[in-house]
Amino acid sequence: MKGNTESLREAYGEEIARLGEADRDIVVLDADLSTSTKTSIFGSKFPERFFNMGISEQSMVATAAGLALSGKKVYASTFSVFLMRTYEQLRQSVCYNNVNAKFVVTHAGITVGEDGATHQIVEDVGIMSGLPNMSVVVPVDSVETKSVIRYLHDHTNTPYYVRLTREKFPVLNGPDYEFEPGRSTTFRDGSDMTIIANGAMVSFSLDAAELLKTKGIDARVINMASVKPMDREAVIKAARETGRIVTAEEHSIYNGLGSRVCEITADAYPVRVSRVGMKDTFGKSGKSWELFDYFHMGVNDIARISEELFREENRYESIS
Repeated sequence: MKGNTESLREAYGEEIARLGEADRDIVVLDADLSTSTKTSIFGSKFPERFFNMGISEQSMVATAAGLALSGKKVYASTFSVFLMRTYEQLRQSVCYNNVNAKFVVTHAGITVGEDGATHQIVEDVGIMSGLPNMSVVVPVDSVETKSVIRYLHDHTNTPYYVRLTREKFPVLNGPDYEFEPGRSTTFRDGSDMTIIANGAMVSFSLDAAELLKTKGIDARVINMASVKPMDREAVIKAARETGRIVTAEEHSIYNGLGSRVCEITADAYPVRVSRVGMKDTFGKSGKSWELFDYFHMGVNDIARISEELFREENRYESIS
């Protein structure tokens, strides 16, 4: 990937440890993966407020709910795929009670790489978005990750699901960036079509937009880190101003970013939407960045699908 890259999970570990210095109500739980999730940074500084729950994610989530109900500010971490086994506890203990527990997971998506399909969760955004009271965020870089964690600490007391990865991503935001739920960021303006993406796919989309430019297509690129709540106005504005939308996500095209965008456009301003992502399939063991091309989710694929949508819409407009 182009440009300076940084680890999102390390950014999380550093930021939660920094916040823990001033706020003794912060407690961190982990399911025996703290060196990978980077909660070990917090644990080494504040061992009395760090709890290794072992390979028992259901107990971790139930404990997180109890600690939150007692007034603690709880952050619980594990690999994303392992948190999915706790759906009942998340629903009944966390979301039903609407407690102040944040679930910051790592190793999501196909960038887990060689660990293969069993560890490459691509359904989690849909699962978490379907839970009442649960908000869902997919940060684009280390800057946004730190800003998300600060925002959750300073402004929220409800459940959140923050989806991080194993790989390092390019730093796209400036140091003054501030996250806000339900607000997107336009990284590139354009008038012919809009690419809405999050996570690693934002960087890919920016590169795809440069390829499209060489073909005379002016593409807008939006980072939609906040999946729930989503920036509804930005989606509608893009639909009205550009008439075509492509979504790009390191996730299934079902029940994720693309589906949410389709729901908004269908309800408020119908336009053609093409979705780039995993197409009803499990992952595969391989090099992280090579898997994007294998599953037709890479830079060239985003550019190709965007161009196809643009040419098709232009043909339709000329016929009509």
